[in-house]
Amino acid sequence: MYCYVARQPIFDRQKTVTGYELLFRDGVDNCFPNIDADEATSKLITQHHLLLGVEKITGGKQAFINFSADTLIHHFPTSIDPNSMVIEILETVPISHELLTACKELHKMGYRLALDDHNFDAKWDVFLPYISIIKVDVQMFNILQISKYLRRIAAYPVTLLAEKVETADEYEQLKQLGFDLYQGYFFARPEMLKHKQLGSNKLNLLALISESSKIRLDFDGLAAIVERDLDMSYKLLRFINSANFARKQSIGSLKHAMVYMGEAELKKFISLLALANLAEGQSDELLVMSLIRARFCDRLANIRGDQENPPAAFLTGLFSLVDALLEQPLAELMAQLPLLPEIKLALLENIGVLADYLAIERAFEQGLWQQQAQLSSRMVPESVDLNLVYFEAVEWGQRLLTVQQH
Repeated sequence: MYCYVARQPIFDRQKTVTGYELLFRDGVDNCFPNIDADEATSKLITQHHLLLGVEKITGGKQAFINFSADTLIHHFPTSIDPNSMVIEILETVPISHELLTACKELHKMGYRLALDDHNFDAKWDVFLPYISIIKVDVQMFNILQISKYLRRIAAYPVTLLAEKVETADEYEQLKQLGFDLYQGYFFARPEMLKHKQLGSNKLNLLALISESSKIRLDFDGLAAIVERDLDMSYKLLRFINSANFARKQSIGSLKHAMVYMGEAELKKFISLLALANLAEGQSDELLVMSLIRARFCDRLANIRGDQENPPAAFLTGLFSLVDALLEQPLAELMAQLPLLPEIKLALLENIGVLADYLAIERAFEQGLWQQQAQLSSRMVPESVDLNLVYFEAVEWGQRLLTVQQH
């Protein structure tokens, strides 16, 4: 039986990722919408010991996970490090004396508890002394309703987390109200507040992207571009000497590194390095998501036997968030970026097999399990566990960000 996990980032006031909410489903129950999602999460975690690998999914950041009342009262795995997770309790969980006692005990043991999808019902007030975080679906209430509730609970030292924050304006409003944590896709939407031109210092990067889109790689021309940028040269050598490649000896020269990597991997690396530098100053999470999408689409193409040169699936995933990273309209960026026509078609019009690869990745990303199952069934054999592919892409993206930052 396959088990699927989606993760949704949680940001602080500086738009730095502090943790991820994790959503678990199994490969059979995914197909049935009447299965209680949070009950499924609890069962899967306890039955399959999934928390043993949570730090790989979250990159060492805190995991926010929903648990059922039954799991909290009877089966909660208290061997889990309290610093590694936040226990979420849904508003729909039935209140009982046993649940309150369990919350008191977990709080005393150092676990942080969060009320998820909180609807301001006073019946939960008795739990507030043991609650660290209150999560509010800000699409369910207006600002006046939220303000009134926050005044009522002002005596309790809780952290406020806004869920389903969709725009930068909402984010700014909620900051003023006193929210400290934010969850939603506001960070992945471009802010079109001002029109920004790509500076002249970015021309080198466009030249790199152009090289990665060619069928035949010009090693001499590429070496000349990279050698002009000491930081880029250092990162290329650091990457080739990292755990991403198995070698017996370290590689010290650019030319040696390029030859060792081979054309396909080199094209991928120079394109992601170019994107990271173009997006300097933006959220790390946007870059990580871009890397995960690139890796997943590339692996999916490989599974399907697509021999790609240049690596179109990889580049499609990599540049799928470029409008949010550079804060420019996607159509304008596609006009400037030297990408293959089929990549532009996938990104601009959602047409073609490259668009299908990206749609499957987005379904994993957002925990849209039925959609993921339907799309996957048309693209790969049932024997292929795409969840493992997604897991590997998450680890790869996080590892590569670390290489890129040092």
